[in-house]
Amino acid sequence: RDAPRCLADLIETFRAQLRDDPDVASAVAAIRALLGFLKQDRGETIQGLRSSLLAAIDTLSRVDSSVAVSSGGELFLRFISLTSLEYSDYSKCKEIMIERGEIFLRKVSLSRNKIAKLCHPFIRDGARILTHAYSRVVLRVLEAAVESKKRFSVYVTESQPDQAGQVLTNLQKMAKALRKLNIPVTVILDAAVGYIMEKVDLVLVGAEGVVESGGIINKIGTNQIAVCAKAQNKPFYVVAESFKFVRLFPLNQQDVPDKFKYKADTLKTSQNLTEEHPWIDYTSPSLITLLFTDLGVLTPSAVSDELIKLYL
Repeated sequence: RDAPRCLADLIETFRAQLRDDPDVASAVAAIRALLGFLKQDRGETIQGLRSSLLAAIDTLSRVDSSVAVSSGGELFLRFISLTSLEYSDYSKCKEIMIERGEIFLRKVSLSRNKIAKLCHPFIRDGARILTHAYSRVVLRVLEAAVESKKRFSVYVTESQPDQAGQVLTNLQKMAKALRKLNIPVTVILDAAVGYIMEKVDLVLVGAEGVVESGGIINKIGTNQIAVCAKAQNKPFYVVAESFKFVRLFPLNQQDVPDKFKYKADTLKTSQNLTEEHPWIDYTSPSLITLLFTDLGVLTPSAVSDELIKLYL
């Protein structure tokens, strides 16, 4: 099959994964699709295979503009390429790459449970937690807290512009998912974060990307929650898998690339991005108390060391 046909298949595989398994992280769906693409590749050189995979990652990033698809794809390629220099024989090398690809996929699939194990002890009995938007990792942590017989309640922001906290679109959103676990939930307006903060014991959010400084990129509105939490001395915890560690070093909102700020469709169709609502914002490391990742519990300043190790 020629490459464009393959790339069209790749996009279809990726979309089908997201459709069939609402619980899958978009980066994991991308990595699964890339592994399938690697197995199908008909190239004859390692360099050619690498170029095909780079084109595939680029294609997926255009379909889903989230930071994690970009960083997950790059980390996948790095991980499977580590041994490719040791073998001059193409088929042997490809075999090893597929093997390593399977290992990487298994590793990322276990991330959420590892994070839940590390984070749920930080939720004490009777805690009142504020969370923002819809995060599968946050959901897993709260589920683990329920399993360990903790009683707590959660405030969920409505999370405009798509109301991910409250309204059911194609995904089972946060408030409904929490009620299913019998956790007392109150949906609050995004504008009520400052008002509610005095009642809250801790803030717990996910992240679309963790940047080199230990700051995060996440759903729009995260930054103002962190500012409020800091002003009222409330711990601000982030839960994120290490495949979301991305090689960016923004110092402010303007430094975050447009390709992450807006949906892929918006980037294709919009004439003037200044008139569009950004979907994510940047929260600086000075506002974050701890990050819970599958690599361990990290302070924001420890992130850069871990990120360097991942991308070496």
